[in-house]
Amino acid sequence: MYASSLPLITVVFLSDFLYIIKHMDKIFLPYLEKIELSLDAALPVQTEPEWQQNSFSGLPLSVNSGHIANLITPCRSLMDLGGKRWRPLLLVLCAELARQSGRTGGLSEDETYSITPLVEFVHTASLIHDDIEDSADVRRGKPAAHVAYGLDTALNAGSWLYFEAPVCINRLSVNAERRSELYLLYTQELRRLHLGQAMDIYWHRNPELIPSAEEYTAMVRCKTGTLASLAAKAGITAGGGTREEADRAGCIAAEIGEGFQILDDVQNLTSGNPGKKRGDDIVEGKKSLPVLMHLASHQEDRGKIADCMKRAAAEGIDSPAVEECISILESGDAVALAAQKGRSCIKTKSAELADLFGSASAAPAAHLIEKLFSDMIPEV
Repeated sequence: MYASSLPLITVVFLSDFLYIIKHMDKIFLPYLEKIELSLDAALPVQTEPEWQQNSFSGLPLSVNSGHIANLITPCRSLMDLGGKRWRPLLLVLCAELARQSGRTGGLSEDETYSITPLVEFVHTASLIHDDIEDSADVRRGKPAAHVAYGLDTALNAGSWLYFEAPVCINRLSVNAERRSELYLLYTQELRRLHLGQAMDIYWHRNPELIPSAEEYTAMVRCKTGTLASLAAKAGITAGGGTREEADRAGCIAAEIGEGFQILDDVQNLTSGNPGKKRGDDIVEGKKSLPVLMHLASHQEDRGKIADCMKRAAAEGIDSPAVEECISILESGDAVALAAQKGRSCIKTKSAELADLFGSASAAPAAHLIEKLFSDMIPEV
């Protein structure tokens, strides 16, 4: 049925193509094909002199492609394992929404696709670092980058990719003001990402420390929501929207990201996240929303859950403490309530984002934004 499209999806691998067929409408395929081409050009397996000049400027003659491969290969390998690419897709759809709403003076369609690495590279870099910080051995069903390439190489490559991401801004043929806007939102969101990660690390390093629901929300909107926010802000800016419109879109998108994180938390405790074992959040000591909601009504389980997390951290994913902790959480209704909250958040906020320009909610891109997120809601 889709055989004619397969050759064009040069870097989207079969698992993700099957995901699109099963869960997402084929209308998104042309967008994803163009996104993959942009990502491939921005992070090529074989570098060319022009790419090296854009990334590093002049290099000593003794530097060769093998040296540069120590940066590219760990990052490229993780990207090649898949990913739904919904953040760069959101960027493109937000740009279309702004243009269809009468905004002008932004980037061309081709230039918009050229900045999609801004969000996907940051996402990839954050996964490399997240696995190191969480001592996670597996990512997308394969050994994590620090396991496959060594801690030092993975850490350095992930850090480099954060800095490589905005190279796409340098290559735009836009005025200094527009370029400055993109740099500003990129650097702000990157700082917020690291703040959210700092909060999460602090909590899961201290089993007895239980954050409030409000603190959890703040952490998630910074850690997970900031990438959705970056995508929406960059998209509205690329489409010619004002800074105020971009900021409003970013706030809404961050809440959508929060909804997906909540469902990810739930899935971790039920079926397990793809490519990982069920309950690895327990091993990592994550204070996820199901945990917080359960403790809000079952304070007597606080010590039991903290003890389970301590034992699981010491004994690993096969520790009996993992299933013991999940059983405690399943004894109440917190898991189901968290899933309901996540779904409601995604549906409500995606509709709000689609209606960002009011009467323009009838625009084709508005419907695609809502469809993108409705298609992505997992069964948990």
